[in-house]
Amino acid sequence: MPLYKTNQDLPTEVRSLLSESAQDLYRAAFNCALQWYGDESKAHKVAACAVRIQTVSLNSVITLDSVTKPQIA
Repeated sequence: MPLYKTNQDLPTEVRSLLSESAQDLYRAAFNCALQWYGDESKAHKVAACAVRIQTVSLNSVITLDSVTKPQIA
């Protein structure tokens, strides 16, 4: 499997489910994992995990910001 050069090269399912920035992350993580492990299946799992971790991290920041910053009326 060749590396994904652009987001348009990603599988249709990935493109339809993820935002453009998440696709960038998925593509970078997939390409790195494919080079490291040489296993396409594992590379897809690594990429999906990277997107999931980033999403959880962003949601945590948003939640913490809304709790720690008082609303000004």
